[in-house]
Amino acid sequence: MSSQNPDPEKDKVTGLEPGGGVPPGETPPAEASTGGPQGHEEGAPGKAASRIWLVLIGIFVLLGLLYFVGYIVGLFS
Repeated sequence: MSSQNPDPEKDKVTGLEPGGGVPPGETPPAEASTGGPQGHEEGAPGKAASRIWLVLIGIFVLLGLLYFVGYIVGLFS
């Protein structure tokens, strides 16, 4: 069972220079790599919801900080 080599012979390949390089204009232009949806939703929550969450997290951090400062000062035992 003999089969032909799928690789073409190097001297019969068009567009290659002697060192193996490709001259300008021989390669096709690059393709765009973004073809489909990018994973974001158009109906995402607005800025108000984001700000509410940031304020709630800030209040939680501030209360925790005040608790530890009160513990260090000696208000809580």
